[in-house]
Amino acid sequence: MNILFSGGGTGGGVYPAIAIASALTARHPESNILWMGSTTGPESDLVARAGLDYVSVPSGPLVGVGLKAISGAVKIAAGTLKAWGIIGKFKPSVLLITGGWATLPAALACWLRGIPVVIYMPDVEPGGTIKAIARIAKRVAVTAESSVGMFPPGRAVETGYPLRADLLHAAGFDPLGDPLPYPPDIRDKALVRFNLSPDLKTVLVFGGSRGARSLNRALIASLPDLLPQAQVIHITGRLDWPEVQTRAADLASRLPSDLISRYHIEEYLHTDEMALALAASDLVVSRAGASTLGEFPLFDLPAILVPYPHAWRYQKTNADYLDSRGAAVRLDDDKLHDQLTTRITALLEPSQLIAMSTASGALKRPGAAARIASLLLDVAADASAQAEG
Repeated sequence: MNILFSGGGTGGGVYPAIAIASALTARHPESNILWMGSTTGPESDLVARAGLDYVSVPSGPLVGVGLKAISGAVKIAAGTLKAWGIIGKFKPSVLLITGGWATLPAALACWLRGIPVVIYMPDVEPGGTIKAIARIAKRVAVTAESSVGMFPPGRAVETGYPLRADLLHAAGFDPLGDPLPYPPDIRDKALVRFNLSPDLKTVLVFGGSRGARSLNRALIASLPDLLPQAQVIHITGRLDWPEVQTRAADLASRLPSDLISRYHIEEYLHTDEMALALAASDLVVSRAGASTLGEFPLFDLPAILVPYPHAWRYQKTNADYLDSRGAAVRLDDDKLHDQLTTRITALLEPSQLIAMSTASGALKRPGAAARIASLLLDVAADASAQAEG
């Protein structure tokens, strides 16, 4: 069976789709997947690294006025024309999209050719592109149950957030989300990798591959008060790495060696090492991208979520979802410097950690990728049956 995937613009829609592709090929190795994405986004490299075939088509945003709107419409039309030809040769049975304007040409071309469209929505709330494409989609898979009611009755189904196989393995599950008979002893390996003490609580702080400057600076300022209580893994991101190194060196000159040895600084971690960091941690402080909805519950991790203030509503809605279920607390970016230390200190209290860890683990959906893969196959089978009938 040929299946078309489309997603791009940022990694937020790419990583869960790659997880779905992995589950699909694990269950049905004969599946033939082609990825259609943008000409300029980061997805081409990510998809290539996952071993999937990739084609690019031009596209543009739906928003804008005047020349910007005209330019976007022209690019979408050109992309749809190119997608029409590619789809005619590939002949997919179904299309999966994950949002972003890069998916518009694939969605429109498939709709015009009568090929069913399935959406996976990573965030709790839909963006403009997903709202538009949902009108032509057969089904919508959503991460959170509260998102189901945002679509017409019977259209949406809650699946959870699809997770990469290496994260699943670190948490004791196979690529389809089933428990491993012999779970890996990942925590001991993590303690060695980050030179951590098993007798101290561990706080993991990160803001994405590029970093979060406000979060990095607030943490550095908080370390003199935090390190007597816990050890810290700090993933700075590539942009702030030089600045944080300088600030950490200054801090080391002022703090006792036994305290500064509890601070473990990293520029960036690849997925396998990120799994170790998550497995080693008792509390995480991060932005509130869609991956937090799946990755933190997978490891029963309580969180302090700091929504990126320029990401419209998406991150705030994600943070509020986990906050309302007792798995996290939301801390707005403009309150970081004043409240980060007190928030971390309050959550490190044992009874609080246990309650939030239990609440986080209750949201765990290790089989999400496999469920969405099955949904794709079901939609394709229904479409084939209707065509034959």
